[in-house]
Amino acid sequence: MNSKKTSSSVASQASRALRSSSTSKIQRQLAGSALSQAKSGHQTGKKMEGVASAALNSPKYSSTTKTLAGSVLSQSDKKR
Repeated sequence: MNSKKTSSSVASQASRALRSSSTSKIQRQLAGSALSQAKSGHQTGKKMEGVASAALNSPKYSSTTKTLAGSVLSQSDKKR
């Protein structure tokens, strides 16, 4: 169980990303993961950790994508 939760500002960004028709696939994945952790104790899965890490390490993604990626990674299993 994870005690960290997605902040309301990041959850709002995630919601906007999911409603937008121009959102990239990776941003949708990160937004969905961030929203699933907004009110639950869910932890980021290993696959999403990889997606989030790749987004943070790439210069091609927007600041919103990187914000979502950072939030998702902050809720990952620290033992991995």
